[in-house]
Amino acid sequence: MAQNVVGKKIITLCNDKNIPLSELPERSGLTEKQIDKALNSERIPSLGSLIKIARALGVRVGTFLDDCQTLGPVVHHKNETLQAATFSSQLSDANSNLDFFALASQKAGRSMEPFIINIKPTGEQKPILSTHEGEEFIYVLQGAIKVHYGKDEHILHAGDSIYYDSIVDHLVEALDETPAQILAVVYTPM
Repeated sequence: MAQNVVGKKIITLCNDKNIPLSELPERSGLTEKQIDKALNSERIPSLGSLIKIARALGVRVGTFLDDCQTLGPVVHHKNETLQAATFSSQLSDANSNLDFFALASQKAGRSMEPFIINIKPTGEQKPILSTHEGEEFIYVLQGAIKVHYGKDEHILHAGDSIYYDSIVDHLVEALDETPAQILAVVYTPM
C-alpha cells in the first residue's frame, strides 16, 4: 500500500468530518512536521502516529490500512501472499526495519490489528521508541527480539511472548544481526 493512499484517507476523513488539516496537530498531539510527514511521505507513518491521528478523527487505526470491508470472518491461509506495509518512525525512517503484514485488513469494525511482522536487523541505525494508547501482544515466531519497554529491556526467543500497555515508550527490534518474525496484536481504544 502506498503512503499517498494513507495521506489521501487522512485528508478525506478531515474533509468528511469538517476538521481543517491545520487543527490536526493540536487534536492529535503531533507536530506539524509529523502531520506533514504522515500526509506526504512515501512510507506509511509510524503506527504510533497513525493511532494518534485515528483518535483525533474518531476512527479505528485500521481505517487507514483497509482495502475493503468484510462483515463476516476474514480468513488467511498460509499459502496466501500478504502485502507488506513498512511504517516509518514519527520523524524519520529509523524504524523502517519492520515489515508489517496485516492479517485482518478486510475485517469491518475490528478493535484489534493483528500483524505478522518481519524484523530486520537495524545495524548502526538508532531506532526511535513509540508511544500510543492501547495494548500490544507479541509472540515470537522465529529468531529473537529485544523489546525496549520504558527503562527495561526484555529478550524474547521463538515461543516467548509479551503483553504490554502501549502508552509506555516501547520498541521492538531484532536481538542481533539475524532477522526475526513475530505475531503482534495491537488494540487501540476508540
